[in-house]
Amino acid sequence: MNFFEKELQNIVNLGVPITDQKYVGGACYGRLDDSLRIKLQFSTLGYANHYEAIKATVINRTDGPVDSAIFRFSDVLGKKQVSNPNFSNGIMPYAWACDGKTEWYVYKPTEQDYKQLSTAVSDYCDIFQTQRMSDHGMQMSQQF
Repeated sequence: MNFFEKELQNIVNLGVPITDQKYVGGACYGRLDDSLRIKLQFSTLGYANHYEAIKATVINRTDGPVDSAIFRFSDVLGKKQVSNPNFSNGIMPYAWACDGKTEWYVYKPTEQDYKQLSTAVSDYCDIFQTQRMSDHGMQMSQQF
């Protein structure tokens, strides 16, 4: 697994409601329900090799892309304080690729940060999933 796949796995494993996850080509693919899939990937926002967001794309198996959303680390996590004197005012988190290596730049997300990212992606997934309520073996399905 490469850097992006490992980081996405950290986020998904904290409760993103997708099944049958596959990590391929720096992205995570998974199933939302019988007809919808999702693709999660790190995204640049105007600067080459600066990965400042996660892009989520919902895909219908037969009709293609349905919707997408960008989760900017600056929006979800905010500015982070670091001990590096070059960033005395803090830094907006991002990963970067340099000299053939990809890693977090100055600030590495904490477990709490991963949970926040997982919650943001989970809330987005919930919009597209079939809601199921079960009560002692009985199921009621409602689609949006």
